[in-house]
Amino acid sequence: MSDLLDDKPELSFWIIGAFALVWNLIGLVFYYSHVSMTPEALEGFTEAQQAFFSSTPAWATSAYAVAVTAGVLASLFLLLRKAWAVPLFLLSLIGIVVQDLHAFVIGNGLEVWGTDGIYLPAFVLVVAIALLVYSRGAKQKRLLT
Repeated sequence: MSDLLDDKPELSFWIIGAFALVWNLIGLVFYYSHVSMTPEALEGFTEAQQAFFSSTPAWATSAYAVAVTAGVLASLFLLLRKAWAVPLFLLSLIGIVVQDLHAFVIGNGLEVWGTDGIYLPAFVLVVAIALLVYSRGAKQKRLLT
């Protein structure tokens, strides 16, 4: 099998890659906001929400960091047409699942945030799965090396 790339990708490839990068950079900003939240910023939340933030274990916060960092790197590799995008999108998805495991199974996030609090995490999960599937398809089409 040749390591040469097939023809140039369609415009949609670049649009999806750019979306993935912007999406994951926004996630990185959210992560930074989360870990750098001051006590004054926490005052805007209910007591239950404050307790949720303060009781989040390091492994869940680390999973969040892995998810966004791997997502940004995967997006960059996708735009660079490198196959490393695929395992990094997978790593990002695993980080999201681990973080959500804490938030909604162990940490009782539904009780704290209500059912409205599940929409964004569900959308994040769907986008992560879609990006993984897309990157795998791009690799199969030999758009990535």
